[in-house]
Amino acid sequence: MDVIAECCAGLDVHQASIVACVLRSQGGGRLSKTFKTFAATAAGLEQLATWLKSLAVTHVGMEATGVYWMPVYAVLEAAGGIDLTVANARHVKAVPGRKTDVNDAEWLARLVRHGLMRKSFVPPKPIRDLRDLTRYRRTLVETQASERRRLIALLETVDIKLASVLSDVLGVTGRAILRALIAGHQTAAEMARLAQGAARKKLSQLTEALGGRLDGHHRRILSIQLARVEAAEADIAAIDQDIAARLAAYDAEIGLLIGIPGFDRVVAGSVIAEIGTDMTAFPTPQHLAAWAGVCPGNNQSGGKHKPSRARKGNTHLKTALCNAATAAARKRGSFFKAKYHSLKARRGGGRAALAIAHKLLVCVHHMLANGTLYQELGEHHAQQYDRERRAKAHVRKLKSLGYTVEIHPAETAKAT
Repeated sequence: MDVIAECCAGLDVHQASIVACVLRSQGGGRLSKTFKTFAATAAGLEQLATWLKSLAVTHVGMEATGVYWMPVYAVLEAAGGIDLTVANARHVKAVPGRKTDVNDAEWLARLVRHGLMRKSFVPPKPIRDLRDLTRYRRTLVETQASERRRLIALLETVDIKLASVLSDVLGVTGRAILRALIAGHQTAAEMARLAQGAARKKLSQLTEALGGRLDGHHRRILSIQLARVEAAEADIAAIDQDIAARLAAYDAEIGLLIGIPGFDRVVAGSVIAEIGTDMTAFPTPQHLAAWAGVCPGNNQSGGKHKPSRARKGNTHLKTALCNAATAAARKRGSFFKAKYHSLKARRGGGRAALAIAHKLLVCVHHMLANGTLYQELGEHHAQQYDRERRAKAHVRKLKSLGYTVEIHPAETAKAT
């Protein structure tokens, strides 16, 4: 095999240690091997970078092992002068029967030496920092949603049917009533009169819904749950400010993406945090869709295509796109709405949402790569395309039977 890197290294990264193997070409086709183990601490990583520099290593490869590779990558990236490759662990499995840390490091080094290690996408540091914020925001939102569900479940256990009357138990009216429930000094009728806005039309219903019995034990739990919901809301608001400050550098790209049905600033920010704005990392939209895991997997044998599940990919990006797809399916006059309901009738809601997520990501790639604006095709585009496709299929069938076929639209045929 051809040698791509004359002096390269493979790193077997663990939580507490890093085993490094450096392969260097010698005269006469000989190959020297150098092994060394470093601690996975800040001092150990600096020693690793200095050691690799002293040996004139030009290429380094490692597996994407949990989060342990991230500080190693950051230190070597800051050192400069080294081509770094982070590979999917499933793509670089070593030869069975030779499983040691030293052998793993040597195997990675050999893959790098011959250019056989495929690089995983690692965005630049500003995008990685933004990604940390958007991913943590999603965690906070999920935490808040879980606490909301627990709070409503607690009310149901004591026969307080607030969720049956109010569309949002944690809205302005709901929170006022919840605080009154926690205090425990007011009757059901008095708490009902705390309603605001449209909820004031439901005073009798609220009074009846608040007839349950809430003792001190439940009040204590309800107080903690409400505090946790409000703390999560405050944390989300604070992290939103940090995200907005970092997204200010990408206002042009955000402006393009929010033109897509189902996209708002939160979804657009999440997408940019996961894939960046430089689409040269993904040669085609299909590469990006495969990396994100929003396209079907391949399962072909003997010339036959068999059913397969969707690919594994970036969970955070896939979730954001599927949420956007669900929102796009509700927009009137949208191509995505018509396509979603067409697919849902045949394949179910889950597959339909994933298919729309795929189409949304294709739009994102084209828009970020070319700077083009989104153009709405309309809800009848899919029907027109299907009509033309079926007409062409019939023409091909007739030609295969020996006929010469010319087709014209009905209006043209009447005019002639």
